[in-house]
Amino acid sequence: MDGIINVYKEKGYTSFDVVAKVRGIVGQKRVGHTGTLDPEAEGVLLVCIGSATKACELLTDQDKTYEAVLLLGVETDTQDFTGKILRQCKVEASEKQIQDAVMSFLGTYDQIPPMYSALKVGGKRLYELARQGVVVDRTPRPVTIYSIEIQELSLPRVRFLVTCSKGTYIRALCEDIGRKLGCGGCMESLQRVRVSDFYIKNSLTLEELSSMRAEGKLSKAVFPVERLFLQYPLIRTTSEADRWLYNGNQLPTWAFANLNSMILTDKNWYRVCDSYGQFYALYQFDSSTGSFCNIKMFIPEKAKI
Repeated sequence: MDGIINVYKEKGYTSFDVVAKVRGIVGQKRVGHTGTLDPEAEGVLLVCIGSATKACELLTDQDKTYEAVLLLGVETDTQDFTGKILRQCKVEASEKQIQDAVMSFLGTYDQIPPMYSALKVGGKRLYELARQGVVVDRTPRPVTIYSIEIQELSLPRVRFLVTCSKGTYIRALCEDIGRKLGCGGCMESLQRVRVSDFYIKNSLTLEELSSMRAEGKLSKAVFPVERLFLQYPLIRTTSEADRWLYNGNQLPTWAFANLNSMILTDKNWYRVCDSYGQFYALYQFDSSTGSFCNIKMFIPEKAKI
């Protein structure tokens, strides 16, 4: 079995827990996820199976949408409500000031990664150092908030919906908003509602997946890996060039059957399928050589080779 399952990660599970359970449900060892969610967070966790695991490292670039609850007036050592309270403060900001502070983070800004994160410093993960009581300097990193919308404002809580770039920590964003208001803040809850074009309304719990397996319907939960890359143009090789594609070779423009109407863009990625219409790989166009270079192969179970 190869493909993607849109899993609803429930509270209390680590992302690794979900992968381990899916591994048991599908009966395969090659299983991985595409973006960690904290144990107390819930929502969309894309799980890759079989050859689709090759996509895991590519999916960190996918935009994600979260629904979060910011608790103003409280700062913790973990930047969320599970941590030790460091400071409490009365919230005196008006609704207008809160709205302005939230919206001020729209666009790109430099965010300091949390100490309780999986980033490595000196070979050790930050959360390991944090658990030892060690705090180290972290280099701010640019992140982009593509959209942010306040859904409910019931002080001291602010519920908002945010779409952001890879590497964005919503816990850090909550603390940054609170500090801008002068009262501090932490993340009370987090739900990931979208990754690329996979939405929470279509996600499946581990219990639902187990039931589908028992009923012999598990294949209905598995999406083809190509679904992850629909944003890239689709090109098709000629029958003569199929074998080059199967071997992952560099492909000249004349190896394709449908380039006549396309404007090729340097360094752009393309979905490549064979002459039968079967998706095999991601390729990148190189204008300096006038050819396509292999980025990643996804050889399907029922390949022609």
